[in-house]
Amino acid sequence: MKTDPVLGKAARFVKSRDFQSASRILESEENRYYGSHKFYYLYAVTCLYSGDFGGALSFFRQARQIKMKDPDTLLGLAALFLHRMDTVQAVDYYLDVQEIDPGNSIAGRALSVIRKHSSHESLADWLAAGKLKKLYPPVPHAALEPKKIVFSLAIAIAALFLVSGILVKFRMLPNPFKSQQSRPAAEFNLSAQERREPVELGGSYRYILTRNQAVDVYDQALSLFTSYRDEKAKINLNRLLESNASEGLKNKSRLLFAYMEIPGFDTFRHSDNIPYSDVKDEPVLYRDVYVIWRGMATNVKLQENTTSFDFLVGYDTRRTLEGIVPVVFDRPVALNTERPLEVLGKIVPLSSENIMLEGTAIHQSGRLETN
Repeated sequence: MKTDPVLGKAARFVKSRDFQSASRILESEENRYYGSHKFYYLYAVTCLYSGDFGGALSFFRQARQIKMKDPDTLLGLAALFLHRMDTVQAVDYYLDVQEIDPGNSIAGRALSVIRKHSSHESLADWLAAGKLKKLYPPVPHAALEPKKIVFSLAIAIAALFLVSGILVKFRMLPNPFKSQQSRPAAEFNLSAQERREPVELGGSYRYILTRNQAVDVYDQALSLFTSYRDEKAKINLNRLLESNASEGLKNKSRLLFAYMEIPGFDTFRHSDNIPYSDVKDEPVLYRDVYVIWRGMATNVKLQENTTSFDFLVGYDTRRTLEGIVPVVFDRPVALNTERPLEVLGKIVPLSSENIMLEGTAIHQSGRLETN
C-alpha cells in the first residue's frame, strides 16, 4: 500500500524536529483532511512537541471526537492536563489508557511520576526540569495510509462540510475551526447607559447588588465566557438574573446564556466543576450549570424514550452519601447499578432546596471502583 505523501512528509519533519515546516504543510492541508484522525493526531503531536499547548489541545480533542478510545490521543490529552498541574484529569486519562491498553508503558510511568511528585511544589519542580516530554505520545510513522479515491474523497468532504455547517449553525456540534483562545465579546459589552444605570430601585429580589457590584458581576461573567469557562460564567449570570440588576443587564445575561455550549466528558473543564455541597445550599445560583458527579444509580426506570434514576451522589466509595438527586435522560441509557458511575448533567432547581439533573452523558468503567 502506498504511503500518503503529504502526511508522510509532515511526519518526517516532526521526527527531525523541524516543527515549523511540519506545521506549514499541515495548516495548508486542513480542509483536505477534514475528519481524518491521523491528520488531527499528527497536527496535535506537532503542536505538542513544539510547545504550542493550546493548538495541541484543540487538535487532540478533534482527534478524540473521531476515535474516542485511541490510547495515543488520550496520552496527549493527559500530558496537557499534567502540564497544567491538573492531576485529577490527567490521572483519569492515564487510567483510561490502561483500561484500553493494560501494557501501555507511558501511562504506567506517568502514574508513577504523579504518585512520586504528589505535592504541588514537587510536581512543579519536575515540570520545570523539562521531564514532561518523556511522557509525550509517539510521533506517528511516516508510512501512513493513503486517502481514498479523489472523487469519493471530494464528495465525502463536501457532505461533511454541509452537515457540519448545519450542525454548527444550530449549535448541535462545536465548530472545529474556532479559536480556542477566546471568544469575541464585543456584542455583549455593556452600553454606556447600561453602565450608568445597572440596577433597579425598589422591589423585592433574592440578591441586592450595588451599582458597582452589578457591573462587576457581569464583567466577570463576560470574561469567563470569552475564556470558554461557561459553567463558572453561568453562576454570575444567575446571580444577576435573581437580583435587582437592570433589565438591560438581565437581557445581556440571557443572551450570553444562549451562546453557551453543551460540554462533553472530553471538553468539560474539571477545575470548574461545582461540588454537590455548594449546589444544595443555594440551587438557584446553579440553574443550567453542567456538572460531573460520581455516585451510584438506584431505582432505575428504563422506558422507550427516557431513562430516570435516583443518583446517590458521593456514594461511589460506598462510604459517604452526599445526597440523592433524581436524574432524567431523554433517551434509553444502559446502566449497571452494581458499579459506580459519573453523570454529566445540567442542574435544574426544583425548589429552594431540591434539584434534579437533566442527563447528558454517563461514564462507567472499572477504574471508578479503584479511585
